Amino acid sequence: MTFIKPFLFFLIIPLFAFTSVHKYYLSVTQIDFIKEKQSVQIITRIFIDDFENLLRDRYDESITLATKEEPKTIDVYIKRYLNESIKVKINNEETNLTFIGKEYDQDIMRCYLEIEGVTNIKSFEISNKVLFGLFEEQQNIIKTKINSKQKSFILTPEKESALLKFN
Repeated sequence: MTFIKPFLFFLIIPLFAFTSVHKYYLSVTQIDFIKEKQSVQIITRIFIDDFENLLRDRYDESITLATKEEPKTIDVYIKRYLNESIKVKINNEETNLTFIGKEYDQDIMRCYLEIEGVTNIKSFEISNKVLFGLFEEQQNIIKTKINSKQKSFILTPEKESALLKFN
């Protein structure tokens, strides 16, 4: 009996250590204004498993991302979701995001978007609700490089948009 108590102690304590694992719900979006190309280029980085859960919840429970057997319809779902979740206004006018494509890098999915025909930016407003409907703790970090100025901010379900003004 005296042997069992220490054995249980060393068996149970490590199990408690794993119950406090904290998962972060985060995306990072880089936005660059390339004046010479009259283009705003956007790269959104999202954890594959989180986005897969979202696609399963919204569109199809059998979706599996980052596999060789990935159906072509995945890009249609991604494009639809990103166009619903990310809204950009330039100089107080709504813009159209063009989904260029995606690629996987370990546990991250990079989605490439573009806004064409942008000659100048006096104001830039972005709303990014990516994964807000799935995770209450979701935070979307936005990094911008517009008119040679770099700015960063965090969007949350409580504050889902930001406005930048340039003189």
